[in-house]
Formats: sequence, structure tokens, C-alpha cells
Amino acid sequence: MTTPATVILHHYPSSPFSEKARLMLGYKGIPWKSVVIPMVNPKPDLVALTGGYRKTPVLQIGADIYCDTALIADVLEHLQPLPTLYPEPSKGMARILAQWADTTLFWTSMAFNLQPRGLAQLFEHAPPEAARTFAQDRKAMSAGMARQQPPDAAAAYKSYLRRLSDVLDDRPFILGDVPCITDFAMYHPLWFTRVRTSVLAGLLDATPAVLDWMDRMAAIGHGTMEKSSALQAIEVAAACAPAALHDDIFQDEHGLALGSQVMINAEIFGLEPTRGELVAATRMHYTLRRLDERAGMVHVHFPRIGYSLKAADPA
Repeated sequence: MTTPATVILHHYPSSPFSEKARLMLGYKGIPWKSVVIPMVNPKPDLVALTGGYRKTPVLQIGADIYCDTALIADVLEHLQPLPTLYPEPSKGMARILAQWADTTLFWTSMAFNLQPRGLAQLFEHAPPEAARTFAQDRKAMSAGMARQQPPDAAAAYKSYLRRLSDVLDDRPFILGDVPCITDFAMYHPLWFTRVRTSVLAGLLDATPAVLDWMDRMAAIGHGTMEKSSALQAIEVAAACAPAALHDDIFQDEHGLALGSQVMINAEIFGLEPTRGELVAATRMHYTLRRLDERAGMVHVHFPRIGYSLKAADPA
């Protein structure tokens, strides 16, 4: 049986945020099991673990389920402190820049990448209806979200690349001689342009320093991976108990006591809520306890930044 310490990544190959997680696993030298999930809903096996959250990727360790790569990075740092994702003295700056990259840079790049030529390449070997299904799925996930048009995104993307190139003119990585969380966060949207929608990758040619940096990041690789299945991952969760919670100070900004039934959802994209019992609210993350008929008792963890917590509606 898989031990609770085994790291399982639920992902799919073309997911940019999954590439961020795969590279961080490779950088940390942490062996991992790969569970490939659908690109679009329905995702019943993933939701059995998360309780509603359906974005990609999700990290699983036993019966603990970690949502969002910002939190996944912290989990990997705890599992394997070296090499660190947060080198001193700039770890605060690294986190701020990583958050910008995961939001502003990411959405700018994707508005550019998913223009018609990029979509055509992404789905060139898929059934004819696949692109339409993907577009409908992402439209539902981004309901109410302001979107850039491709020409506006191209203009902004070029500016961001020039600024990144300026940073990389005199150093191998964004904040110094070694990669940090900022590098992984800035790399994955550009990776999507270069690898998944390469018909549009000419945009990168004007910034050779960025391309050289991307080569250094790609060379990190994904480490040691073993294929697994969604059913095996659910069996692992059912066979394990969630890890003991740390005695971190309860951070209450919502007037919701521990033990309350709550809902957590992303604030911008992928608003499907996860409902459960609030068992931790620390400086960095929330934890919900929930019971699933297939996965058993699990703890689902979310970062505080970018997520909304509220009392659950009566069942």
C-alpha cells in the first residue's frame, strides 16, 4: 500500500500550473505519482477528494489534499527544505512576484495563447468537438471575470517579457544565482506559449535572455515519476487518516469558530465551492474536514490568499 508520505499529483500534461508543480517536484528531488485527470468537467474522481474544487493541479499526500500551487509550493518546501524555493534575503519579494506571475502574467499570457491559432494547435489531434467543449468549460469557470482581447494581451505580454529580459541580463535567475518560487511562477505561462502553442512562440524571440532562462528552467526536469490512477489515489485516501494538524494560532477574520460548517471557493476563476468542517485557519491556509463515501475522511487545504471563506448554507 502507498504510504502517507507518497506524493500524488493530480494533473494533465498541457496544464501550465501543473508544469509549475512538476518542475518544483523535480527541483526538490521528491519522487511522485502521476494521476492524469480530465482537462474539463466532469471530474468525479478528483471531486471525491476535494469536495468540489476542480482546478488543476491538486497534490495529495495520504488523506490530505492540497489545492492551488501557491500552497503546494509551501507543502513541498516543508517536505524537502533544500533546495529552498524561498532563499533569503528575498523570500518576501519572491512571494510577491510569484503572486503577480500567477495572476496578472498568467492571465495575460493565456489571453494571448488561446487566440484561434493557439487553440487550433492545442486541439489539432483531438476530436472536432474537443475545442468547443474546452471553450465552454473555461467560460463557465470564468463567469463574471473580465477578459483581455488577444491584441491587448499581446501588447501587455511583450512589455512584461521585455521587463523580465532586463532583469535576466545580468543574472541566471530572476532574483539571483539560484531559482526561487518566482522563477517557477513566471516560467509556466511562458512554457505554455513556447511548448503548447508554439505557433505563437515567435513573440519570445525578441527577448533571448528570457529564452536562455527558460532553457535553464526546463533543464530542471520533473524528477522521478511513477504512473498511477485516480482509483488508486482514492484508495490511498480511504486507507489513511489525515495528518495531525499543527498547533498554529487560529486566525479568525470571519467570526466563524473552528468546527463550523463552511464553504471555500476561489475568488476569481473556478468558483465551485468545497464544503466541510473548518478545522484550521492559520496565517497561511485554511483546512476543511470532510467525509466522502469513496475517499473516507479527508482534510482539504487551501491558501488564504485568493480564496473566500463563508458559513455554509444549511444542508
